[in-house]
Parts: sequence; C-alpha cells; structure tokens
Amino acid sequence: MEASPKKPEALQRPDIKQQSFAEIYGVPENFLEIEVRSPQTHGIARKMYTDYEIVCRTNIPVFKLKSSVVRRRYSDFECFREILERESTRVSIPSLPGKVFTNRFSDEVIEARREGLEKFLQTVAGHPLLQTGSKVLCAFIQDPQWDKNQWI
Repeated sequence: MEASPKKPEALQRPDIKQQSFAEIYGVPENFLEIEVRSPQTHGIARKMYTDYEIVCRTNIPVFKLKSSVVRRRYSDFECFREILERESTRVSIPSLPGKVFTNRFSDEVIEARREGLEKFLQTVAGHPLLQTGSKVLCAFIQDPQWDKNQWI
C-alpha cells in the first residue's frame, strides 16, 4: 500500500495550542466597559429633568480610575459632544439620540434615550484617538465633579 502524498505546506493545518484556563477566563489585556443605567427624573413641572448613571470599568491606563460611577444629564452629554467635536477634528463624533419634546418623561422615551446615550458613550470612549487625545473624555466619564463650564 502506498503512503498518501504529503500535502503542500499551505494546505497543512497549523499546530493549535490549547489555551489555559487563565487565558480563556482571565482579564483581557485591555478592557473598557461603559454602561449607562438607572435613569432618575427630578424636579416638578417645567423644571423636570432626567439624569443617568455612567458606570465605567477599565484597565486602560489613560483612565485614572479602574472603576467609577457618575451621573449626567442629557444636556451634559450635549455639551460633552460639542467639546469633543472642537477638540478632535480628526475624529467624526457620532450623534446623540434626538431631542424629545412630547412625552419625554415616559418610560419608553427614557429607555430609548438611555440606550442611545450608552451606544454613543461606548463608541467615543472606545475610540483609540479619543482615548489618547481627548482631555475631556476621561473627566466626563469618571469625575463626579465634572462641570461643563470648565470646558467651554
């Protein structure tokens, strides 16, 4: 019986190394988790507003804290986005969820806005040029004393 001909090198399977438990389940080399949650509506009548909790967990060195929780209003996000646009001319900053003028305090509207704000924040916080080049990014996400007037 003849031996089967040897396959060309390009068709041979590479040796596959088994990953260790630590490699599979360990902390990734760089990770960034941003969550926008727990909307709370404050005030009465025309003075009502909703703010959102921003939870950040990361091991990326540019962020001063490994874990942080802050609260921000939609108007804070608007100002933050404007500052990012001025600061980062090489990066296209995504838009925020649109302004709502009717039923803006309904559960559905608040949840849709929360989802949009989370997507926005995950996108900008995950951008490498913004992580290294933005002065306002880490402050907005992590500083409980963040004040838009410091950045205008």
